[in-house]
Amino acid sequence: MKENVLDVLMYLFQHYMDDEADDDPDRESIQTDLLAAGFPSREIQQAFEWLDSLTERQTVPLTVNPSSFRIYVEPEAAKLDVECRGFLLFLEQSGVLGSETRELVIDRVMALQADEIGLNQLKWIILMVLFNQPGQEEAYAWLQDLVFDEVPGYLH
Repeated sequence: MKENVLDVLMYLFQHYMDDEADDDPDRESIQTDLLAAGFPSREIQQAFEWLDSLTERQTVPLTVNPSSFRIYVEPEAAKLDVECRGFLLFLEQSGVLGSETRELVIDRVMALQADEIGLNQLKWIILMVLFNQPGQEEAYAWLQDLVFDEVPGYLH
């Protein structure tokens, strides 16, 4: 079974970031659970590093001209296809993502060691970013409904 960091992150998000979780497990017990679930230790470590970096990177206010638009550099365009870039634009135009949050999402996508990110994977990344951003509860809830309405059962 080939698992990648995003699979580990999605598993973590589904199993440990639930608001109804009664206990607050430490990193070591989570790592033990992930190993027992069959994830390789290297991917587990990379997932923890990705999450640590996410919490360290609080959005920095950007001065944005309302008539400006985002141009993706070649590595970003290669990793995020037209459908993904269109979805990010849709979320931004809908007010779900601000320009600062969009940039954080793109940063977290680029931090993954995947050649391409599909739309469903992008939605999970956006969920994780919104979950970790204060004041984004409404946007998170909206996207959570979208993601979980499309996901049949558990991913792992």
